[in-house]
Amino acid sequence: MSHGSEGSLKAIFYALGANFGIALSKYVAAFWTGSGSMLAEAIHSTADCANQLLLLLGLKQARRPASADFPLGHHRVTYFWSMIVALMLFFMGGAFSVYEGVERLLHPQPLQHGLVAMAVLACAVVLEAFSLWGALKEIRKISGRQPFLVWFRETRQSELMVVAGEDIAALLGLALAFVAVAASVITGNPMWDALGTLAIGSVLMVIAIAVMIEVKGLIVGESAAPQLRAEIEAFVAAQAEVEQVLNVITLAWGDKVVIAVKARMRDMETCSGLQMVEAINAVEARMQERFPAAQWVFFEPDTR
Repeated sequence: MSHGSEGSLKAIFYALGANFGIALSKYVAAFWTGSGSMLAEAIHSTADCANQLLLLLGLKQARRPASADFPLGHHRVTYFWSMIVALMLFFMGGAFSVYEGVERLLHPQPLQHGLVAMAVLACAVVLEAFSLWGALKEIRKISGRQPFLVWFRETRQSELMVVAGEDIAALLGLALAFVAVAASVITGNPMWDALGTLAIGSVLMVIAIAVMIEVKGLIVGESAAPQLRAEIEAFVAAQAEVEQVLNVITLAWGDKVVIAVKARMRDMETCSGLQMVEAINAVEARMQERFPAAQWVFFEPDTR
């Protein structure tokens, strides 16, 4: 398993452990207090647990060996499961919360034991912050000093992106739920709880859409991250056997990269076919040594 996959796996386990404990405490508090915001948060945490299990399934399936039907392996299956997770976050988390908020507005219910709900939310914030810390820790290993939003737009690790997005949505949702419950306790008006539920649903749906947009690009076929793409092109151009790089195409393939190079080789007019093959093989070998994720390199000599 690559370093990137190991980082994603750690982040998923951080999130799964935190969300399981959070979901249990939220359900107890929701039924005890009658809080719509708390129920929305409980449903959200349950969906998160299911999502993390799906991401683990995707990582497991991605390790299947290549075959005649899947000659480049199953690495891209992580993109499929990441899209399913984003859809679940949108519908099970966001859309359900919006529906629950509308119901609470139309049929207000008094909030009971509001202080208990606030205590549970405070504990959930601590657990969720731990989960987000774990995800950001793994992201920093990959991105270095790159700003988070830039990493989010450029990363090709869909499962780590989904976990980070879920954790951010969860923390924002918890903050909104805490404010909504506190407002209901102070004013005695359950409308604030209903509005909090609507706000939570809206936040989850917005973040789910952002994740879906990024994952869609990976499913369609995005290149490797811009920085990696530039490093690959510069590396090929620096090889003694290469006179000029004509084109470099990269394709993100799960935790692997597919690379296609078209280049003008030195002494093309005078070298034999065998010498050309040996020169290309030498360049390919050095590329795969320099970029371990480059499991497939296709090299085409050309004069144009």
